[in-house]
Amino acid sequence: MISENLHNIRNRIKEACGKAGRDVSEVTLIAVSKTFSPEDIKKAVGEGIDNIGESYVQELTRKYETLKNEPIKWHFVGPLQRNKVKYIVDFVHLIHSVESLKVCQEIEKRASRTDREINILVEVNTTREPQKHGIDPDEVTDVFNEIAVFDNVQVRGLMTMAPFVDDPNLARPSFKLLRDLRDRLLDDGIPEFQVQHLSMGMSNDFEVAIEEGSTMVRIGSSIFGERPY
Repeated sequence: MISENLHNIRNRIKEACGKAGRDVSEVTLIAVSKTFSPEDIKKAVGEGIDNIGESYVQELTRKYETLKNEPIKWHFVGPLQRNKVKYIVDFVHLIHSVESLKVCQEIEKRASRTDREINILVEVNTTREPQKHGIDPDEVTDVFNEIAVFDNVQVRGLMTMAPFVDDPNLARPSFKLLRDLRDRLLDDGIPEFQVQHLSMGMSNDFEVAIEEGSTMVRIGSSIFGERPY
């Protein structure tokens, strides 16, 4: 099932890139394995997936210990609390969900102890829904300027969660806003390498996200199936 699902997802990514006039190499597929087993992850790795996303620190560390000999780049995509940072800084490839300067300060403190550079994305609440995580779009430039003083934290772009809607096109304004924020940062003089990634798009809306400029799509159930809660 995972093999067939990945074949289908890759074809859809290719078609979405073609529609948008983009090269498929511009989009990284992150398989989000939340609630799925290490065996499921191994199947995905066997199909050429090397970017794996997790939403909970305890689950990520457990799977990392089980699979640390596999060629996996681990992405943390869920809400990150300051007191949980210490558990993942030694191995995480990219943290997508940094939404406050305090979390950034904790990442810097922990990473500096081993002189490790941690790549992060700044999460933006593009819908301004109170229950959603992320900083306000109006605060993005200030946050980037504040992060610039850190030595061990390297910001690489932006991330957002679109509204959960039946029609993927209704998520388009959220994706467009994130892209516009990226362009505004570039206009403000932020170096291109600090905004190279837009992490947006999930199983139900990733094609629209690609059309709007996504460089990383976070797909779980369309790869692994119904989540075994």
